[in-house]
Amino acid sequence: MLKISNVSKSYGDHLAVNDLSLEAKPGSVIGLLGPNGAGKTTTISMITGLIKPDSGSIDIFNSGSPEETQSRQNIGVAPQSLALYEPLSAYDNLSFFGKIYGLRGSALDTAIDDALALADLADRKDEPVNNFSGGMKRRLNLAIAMINKPKLLLLDEPTVGVDPQSRNALLDSVVALRDQGHTIIYTTHYMEEAQKVCDSVFIMDRGKILAAGTIGELVHKYGGEYAIHIQRQEAVEIIESSNPLVTLNELNIDPDSAFIQVRPPDLEQVFFNLTGKQLRD
Repeated sequence: MLKISNVSKSYGDHLAVNDLSLEAKPGSVIGLLGPNGAGKTTTISMITGLIKPDSGSIDIFNSGSPEETQSRQNIGVAPQSLALYEPLSAYDNLSFFGKIYGLRGSALDTAIDDALALADLADRKDEPVNNFSGGMKRRLNLAIAMINKPKLLLLDEPTVGVDPQSRNALLDSVVALRDQGHTIIYTTHYMEEAQKVCDSVFIMDRGKILAAGTIGELVHKYGGEYAIHIQRQEAVEIIESSNPLVTLNELNIDPDSAFIQVRPPDLEQVFFNLTGKQLRD
């Protein structure tokens, strides 16, 4: 498993990650959520070994810290900024990154075929990537992260800037990879994505973990009350209630005179309740 124990990292006087601990078991998707500046990217960078923590330890599937060669062989990364050579074809991109991991011959050919199938790009493998749509590039970005069939996959906002169909395809791929036994750390600003693919969620802000658990546990503990939306012509009234059925009976609203919608608390409400609604730059 991935085990992060009491990790901290500072940049000058700025404490980016503060005593963070996290465990991720095989075959699970862990959501790492937080506003801008929460410390998510620094955490991902420390897991990959790009940045060394000031204190604490990170162990990658009992093979040591991210600085160890064996540990890095177990990691795949799909960064938010696309890691692609766009003048090259999809095939050549996969071949290049596969060779970096030491793949050669039939092993490399098989890995490329599997990655192209994952990205649904087999029929476009010989085209230059700069001809691809945003969604195709994102899928290839994920395929490259999987070229070495890593035990640990780090996905940093993998659906940024793609259309709904591409987003859905990417999310389906994440679920399939989890079901194959891969451990996935998933950062996103889209709460509905986290609700769809994550087995558990860590919400962090200003370098610290504020809450962790399954989505059901977090909604129950931090989600707050139901929101009853009552629309009469152009006016909308919102009433919060812990028991909407009782509240609606007490209000005794004529259903023919108003449109009524009851919205249960969800992960987005949990996020706002823990981190606030103020803008972050």
